[in-house]
Amino acid sequence: MTELRIRVATRADLDAVLAFWKTAAEGTSISDDRDGVERLVVRDPEALILAELGGEPVGTVIAGFDGWRCHLYRLAVHPERRRQGIGSALLAAAEERFLRLGGRRADAMVLVRNERAHHAWSAAGYGAEEHWRRWVKPLSH
Repeated sequence: MTELRIRVATRADLDAVLAFWKTAAEGTSISDDRDGVERLVVRDPEALILAELGGEPVGTVIAGFDGWRCHLYRLAVHPERRRQGIGSALLAAAEERFLRLGGRRADAMVLVRNERAHHAWSAAGYGAEEHWRRWVKPLSH
């Protein structure tokens, strides 16, 4: 079997990442388009982390750091590759990035209905903070 490769995604990877998310990611976001992901990579070139096997994407995580907080988004592993350590490898890379940047605590966006993700995040040492609620407002130009 080909060895797992964890690396920072580049602009050249973005179309493949977006296609991958349609197969592997749970839910969609207003930013799940070429412009949204390209803005991320331009602003923070190391935020989008990609896992590959044989040159094909098998996992992603966005490890965003705003200088104060560490945020994890889009942890996704190909359905046929789950439970093989890919998610753990991606989280390890994200957490190493946060530590290098001086981060102190990471938080993750996890859908309430995604029970499989709850188990994975819990196994990785993350816990739900039920006393917080996310408030959102879509912005338009």
